[in-house]
Order: sequence, then structure tokens, then C-alpha cells
Amino acid sequence: MSKTALRPSPKKWHTDREQNIYSSKLIETLRRIRRSSPKAEDLRRSRVVREAADRILAVAGRGRTRWSRAILFSRNLKIKHSRPRKAVYFPAQPKKRRRSQVLKCKAGVLGRLVPGCRKLSFPTLLEEASDYIAALQMQVRAMASLTAILSASGGFSSPDPDRFAP
Repeated sequence: MSKTALRPSPKKWHTDREQNIYSSKLIETLRRIRRSSPKAEDLRRSRVVREAADRILAVAGRGRTRWSRAILFSRNLKIKHSRPRKAVYFPAQPKKRRRSQVLKCKAGVLGRLVPGCRKLSFPTLLEEASDYIAALQMQVRAMASLTAILSASGGFSSPDPDRFAP
């Protein structure tokens, strides 16, 4: 069996079945979070919700991809805020060499964006990134539909805009 046979196709994330499974697990987890910390700070609660949504997405991926395993096995998902990087200056070189250095730099940035994909070959990185993007798109669709359902039923109160004003 080849490595590509083990990997799910990005089309998997476009099915209604996967979205329904993800949505039901997300609702169940959100209820648990709400019951366990009813008066938690908004920032702490939003972090907990974000981590739970990511973990549910990884569970829906069944650990078949590198990014889903990285999320499932990491103890704490930390979002690092790094300093802005200085522009990279490439001295005069042949176009082909300069282009390969630029691609290598951009692949490094992509590898840092996709969980667990910092040190991968370029084709594998592209495969993981395409699956991760498809999964995130499914996550956005599911969350948007949940928001629409909750706001229509009156079970969702939008935050007070004045609360976040400086």
C-alpha cells in the first residue's frame, strides 16, 4: 500500500456527512465548556473554544494526516506572536537559483502555518496544506451554519459592540 493511499483526499471535507459529524461534536463540546466554566473570562473561554474546535477537527481527520496528529498529540496549542521578519535580500544571482531560494523561503512559511509540517519535502507539504485548508473551510462552514441556527432561534446573543471599544 502506498503512502498516498493512506491519505484522505481533500474532497472528504466537502461532504455534508463530515460537516454534520463535526457540528454535532462541536455543539456537544461547547455545551460542556459552557457548563464547566459559566463565568470564565471571555478571552480564556475563547481560547478554550478555539482549542476544542481544532481538536475536534483533528479527531474528524482521524489522525491520518500529519497536521491532525500534531494537533491531537500536542499538549498545548500555542499561538506564537513573533517579531516581524526583516526583508530577505538576495544578492545578484542567476534567476533560477534566486527563484528556488524564494520558493524555499515561502515553503518554510507555509510549513510553519500548517501544524506539524515544519520539516517536510515540498510535495508532501503541499499535500498536507491542501488537506488542512479543505478541513478549515469545512470548519468555517459548520461554524457559520451553527451561528445562523443559534441566532435565528434566539440562543445566541451577539456581543455588545461598546464593550470592546477603547
